Amino acid sequence: MQFRTSGIPEQAPPDRSWAGAPLSPAMAAVVSGARRRALRDGDHHVDTAHLLHSLVESDPEVREVFDGEARLARVLGYLVQRSIGYGLRWQGRQEGPGAQSVVREPGGEGWSPSAAAALDRAGRGAALRGRSHAGGPDLLAALVADPRCRAVEVLERAGVGAEWLAARTDDRPAAGDPPW
Repeated sequence: MQFRTSGIPEQAPPDRSWAGAPLSPAMAAVVSGARRRALRDGDHHVDTAHLLHSLVESDPEVREVFDGEARLARVLGYLVQRSIGYGLRWQGRQEGPGAQSVVREPGGEGWSPSAAAALDRAGRGAALRGRSHAGGPDLLAALVADPRCRAVEVLERAGVGAEWLAARTDDRPAAGDPPW
């Protein structure tokens, strides 16, 4: 299914049609959680911070990457602050390049360009690793690959370096190896 974007050509929704591997059922739940969080927060589009929040709350493999409860607690604490008011400075402002380039799905749901790109990178990364589905660590690696996205801003403000997380996600096993 195709959908319209403002100012960019038609594209497939980020979680339905992949250039790489499709989402695993667990990752589809993460995406749904990010959508619900954006709606609950009163945001007009799903951004990378919504994806990060849903990801760290629901994926045990991703929580392991943080290597300890202290880092994870700081990130979750910062994300909760964002959802109860800190994020007000982000509401109504587009994440990523292009002021009007929200990626829209049928029904009007919007994705920031950075969030759509992260989902695409996660699928491509999983496919390159020989995996049939993109999982939580794939999405985490894709999020930290964009130093200008809100997820990285959240991580940095919580004292968890994106480069450190990227190195930890790069240590994942290759195709055919057991996960984590």
